[in-house]
Amino acid sequence: MFDFPKNLEIGYQLSRLMDGWVDWVVINFDPLFRAINAGVLALLVPLEKFLMGEPLSYGWPQWLSMPWWLVIGVTVYIAWRTAGRNIAILTTVLFLLLAILGLFDFAMQTLAITFTATLIAIAIGLPIGIFGAKSDKMDAISRPILDAMQTMPSFVYLVPAIMLFGLGKTPAVMATVIYAIPPLIRLTNLGIRQVDKEVVEAAIAFGSTSRQLLTKVQLPMAKPTIMAGINQCIMMALAMVVICSMIGAKGLGIEVMNGIARLEVGRGFLGGLGIVMMAIMIDRITQSVGKSRESKVT
Repeated sequence: MFDFPKNLEIGYQLSRLMDGWVDWVVINFDPLFRAINAGVLALLVPLEKFLMGEPLSYGWPQWLSMPWWLVIGVTVYIAWRTAGRNIAILTTVLFLLLAILGLFDFAMQTLAITFTATLIAIAIGLPIGIFGAKSDKMDAISRPILDAMQTMPSFVYLVPAIMLFGLGKTPAVMATVIYAIPPLIRLTNLGIRQVDKEVVEAAIAFGSTSRQLLTKVQLPMAKPTIMAGINQCIMMALAMVVICSMIGAKGLGIEVMNGIARLEVGRGFLGGLGIVMMAIMIDRITQSVGKSRESKVT
């Protein structure tokens, strides 16, 4: 009387059905997943080696790779040009702390995975956000999907990534893309929809085509909001990369995982501290880029 009837429970049958569907997809679309794997690694591995100062391939001269001091110098220069002197000084101090603590290589691995996932998310999320801003039907369809993606626990994204791509860096990148892409889509959609209608009507009255209206009016005026979406995308990607250390992604997350697994509190604390420093640098620089864009537009 107090228990739900067992013959009405279909959870086990549903899970078996989903397992069979995933097996069918993996078998029949194996060439596609191999191509995606090759494409992701072709982007990720050279970037990772370049940031770590390693030869990009066998026989590649060592001096053509970026040494650690040049990585710091370029990042500090970007921070100075986009965010000002104070952020440049902060970036220098944090980078030197990463090097002193022995976390520089781990930080570069994390940075490479984060940037790779962010680039893929931008390539996918921007067109979807633009399409959603242009079509109310697309917006209505994508909204509940994005709600589900943002409320889904982050660990859940590891399951389909492992099933489709196995263990390694590629599933880590793909899981990170899926986890980090919703805010970019939402804010791109929102930014374009918030463009002043009078400005849009004036552009149309002067004979602008749909492409000109998008590229020369709507996107420039929506840049601050879009940059906020990119900032959130990077922050979520950085958080997910740490979790993806469980499925083979290297970087600062592996230090945290090893500290937990071996009960080495200091090791785990230093790994977490390195993640915090990376997040502060990236957040300050990307926020400043968005603010500078906003000041230019206004």
